[in-house]
Amino acid sequence: MVNPLNNFATSSSQAPAGTKKLTATPGKNPGVYQSTSQGPLGNARDSSTVSTLASQLSEASVRAQARDARLTRTELSSMANNTFNELEGTHYTANKAKHDSEVPDTDNAELLARAKSATKYTNGLGKNPFSGMPRDQLALITYDESGTFTVNERRAALEESAKQEFAWRQKVVAEAEYEYEYNSTGKLTKFFQSVLDHYKELPLVEQAQYPDNYETKLQEWIDLDFNYFTHTAEGKNKLDIENFVSEVLTVSSSLFVNTKPSK
Repeated sequence: MVNPLNNFATSSSQAPAGTKKLTATPGKNPGVYQSTSQGPLGNARDSSTVSTLASQLSEASVRAQARDARLTRTELSSMANNTFNELEGTHYTANKAKHDSEVPDTDNAELLARAKSATKYTNGLGKNPFSGMPRDQLALITYDESGTFTVNERRAALEESAKQEFAWRQKVVAEAEYEYEYNSTGKLTKFFQSVLDHYKELPLVEQAQYPDNYETKLQEWIDLDFNYFTHTAEGKNKLDIENFVSEVLTVSSSLFVNTKPSK
């Protein structure tokens, strides 16, 4: 599968501006979070706003759990592929006017304001209403097909996920280059462990977008204390390292088998 998250560069150049710092609030509701700076809806953001979003995310979490239990990994991958086509493909562009006119079927001012904010953002105006939200919560919005969230809200959530993925890749590539160059061992064990840990933290619907042997392959490299020098035919320069790291992060078919079909 061609995940839009894989379209982002993996070099260690400067990443986009960071997201707002968020503090998770313990509890059963996965949607309760608090911003340490002005919220995405402005100063009007208050406890009722958080409570409303928390309720929506809690219900979306229940639906996601039922979906993940019902569908196989292949079916989850296919569902995600359909989501990308709806939110990122030509289908979205062809129906842009319809998506921009979509409003929640409610008189709740907070829900209407958030939907309007998402539409403005998808048209290049204003900030993403989901900026800084944790990846698991963004996935609840992106892949929810119940109609709870508008198409533009789901698109905004997907784009925030992509932004966070980009920032993570920038960081892990820089760490990989440091590990390789300064240790001068040809090993990237810490890099592989970071990538594996990142993968394990993803929701099941996002893990399903990776090759079936992705986790196994990374674990094998970790267990073998993989030596990069012995697995390349050419040189030991930085460019080779960047290419290799990029192939790992973009799930190159030269490294992983059973890749998901592209959209």
